[in-house]
Order: sequence, then C-alpha cells, then structure tokens
Amino acid sequence: VQFCHLQYTSRIMSARPDYTTEELHQALLNFYGPDASTKTCGHIYGYGDPNHEMSMLQKITATIILDYESLLSQPDTSPISELLAQASKFHSTYGPILPLQSQIQNVSPSMALAAEFKRASPSKGDIAPHLDAGEQALAYFQAGASVISILTEGRWFKGSLEDLKNARFATTEAASKEKIRPAILRKDFVTSTYQIAEAAASGADTILLIVATTPADKLKELIEFSRSLGMEPLVEVHALVELNVALNSGAKVIGVNNRNLHTFQLDLATTEKIAQELKNRNLSFHHDLVDKAKNGEGNTSPDITLCALSGMSSAHDVDRYRQVGVGMCLIGESLMRASDPSMAI
Repeated sequence: VQFCHLQYTSRIMSARPDYTTEELHQALLNFYGPDASTKTCGHIYGYGDPNHEMSMLQKITATIILDYESLLSQPDTSPISELLAQASKFHSTYGPILPLQSQIQNVSPSMALAAEFKRASPSKGDIAPHLDAGEQALAYFQAGASVISILTEGRWFKGSLEDLKNARFATTEAASKEKIRPAILRKDFVTSTYQIAEAAASGADTILLIVATTPADKLKELIEFSRSLGMEPLVEVHALVELNVALNSGAKVIGVNNRNLHTFQLDLATTEKIAQELKNRNLSFHHDLVDKAKNGEGNTSPDITLCALSGMSSAHDVDRYRQVGVGMCLIGESLMRASDPSMAI
C-alpha cells in the first residue's frame, strides 16, 4: 500500500500542471489563513503589499500547495490515517525514529555533518541527476555523516520520496551496534501535516520547516504534529525576525540558511549573526556545552542546537562556525559534484 501511495504521488507530481500567477497568489493567501495578520505573517516577504511580486521560493511553495490539493482530491490517495499506520509499521520493522537533537549532540566534541542528496536546484539547474540516492547516502554514512538530507521535491530538485526510502534502507542495512545509522531528513517545502505523515511513512526521522514562508501559527502546528510522531523538526531561519518566530514556536533545532531564498544572495556571516543574537538573549545553544555536560563541567546540554545550512565549500567555512557554537553543518552541492564524496567529507 505504501509503495502504491508513493507511486501515485509521483504520478500526480510528474503531471506538473501549470498554474497562473493569480492561482499561486491565492494559494499563499489561503495558506496564511482567514485570521492572517502582521502577528502571524509579518515576517513573510511581501506580506501586506498588494503590489508584491512573488519570489521563486514563494512560487515553489504555492505550487506545492496546489499540487497537494490536487493529490488529496483524488479518491485513491491514501488518507493521513493510513500514512500514520504505515509510519508506525515502518519504524517498528526497520527501527525507531532517531531524535535529531540527540543525533547532533552525541557526536560532541566533534561537529555533526548533514550530507545532502540533491540532484538539481532552481538556481544551479542539474547538479548530478544521474546519482543513486541509496548509494550516495551509503557513501555519506560510511564517511561519517550523522544526518542525511534528501531533497524530495520533484519539479525543481528532481527528488522523490522513493529517494528518501532508498537512503533509509541503504544506511539501515549498513548500520551496526558500533555505528548507528544516520538520521534521515526530508528536505522539502512542507506546508501540511500530510507531508509530515508522508515523510514518517517513508522512513524519515525529521523534516525541514521553512519559517520564511510559514505563518507563525502554522509553524507551531507543524512542529507539534511532527513531535507527536516522535520527529524533532529542523526549523530553518535566515533573518532575525524569522528567529523570533522560530523561538516563539518552540523550535529546538534551528538551522540558519546563509542564502536568502527569496533573492538567492549568499552571506556566510548570517549564521554568525544568529549565533550572536542567541548569545545576546542568554539562550543556551553552544555545541561545546554538550561535551562539558558529558564531562561533568556543566549541568545540562544546551536547550537549542544551532546548524548552518548552506554555502560552505571548505574546512575553513566549517571551522568558522565551530568557533561560534554551531553543532551541525549541512553540505550539499559540493558533495554532489565531488568525484569521491567520502574524500570530500
């Protein structure tokens, strides 16, 4: 049944219906909800501006909202209750969900690596469309990745839930008592509990939630639903106003995207700015605190785990984030382009 659902989802998404600008705009307004206000949507790019032109990120998000509306209107689409039953069966058969924050903290004093499988992107086009997700994930795991991020969006990133399943199966089979498997992240444009249930049913341990496109009340709902399944989400921010929304929604694992997904501009100092803001607020986040707690030099591990999510291409980039307390770095494109990803890691 699960395979049929994935096959059917793939078929619907591959049909790729075109939507008008008006349809995309209305999809976002519907997503923001009837009670939308500056309190819930003030952090969203262009909110309240009647002349706002949607960014690529917003167009992608709106398209996915409409794609799922189409999917869920079909009579043979699995209801969410069925996906939740599949998720329970999957994890009882192949092993429990791994808690993301613990997965990152357990490697202290080292930093954790999230290695990404991404065939393509809107800004770069094709990166490595020929690669097999299972084989690539296995190479990442054997080289030391604690988390493996799988792009499951099909239109622009050429990914699928089948890629996620293949990565999960390959790494689960290779794991041992001495070396536990990596956590599997569904990286997509998640706007509904249905997508989270899909992720769990396909073997994911966590999902990405993007604050830049998500109303504050919806973000809290998605975080709470994810946790009800045992998954701690990775909550992505770029600006300080988004950090406020993430913290107020109860996020524990915060990923800083150094790239502004509305403009695609990259600023590697973004993560450092977010780290400084957490420090200014006297919030416990520094990765070194984990090791101090292990050695009895501190009372507890930090409440928040900070991650850097894009733009890194060298060991120097990673080290600069280590210095400000980052616990995990996500590396994608450079590993996908590497002739030997294990050596690159």
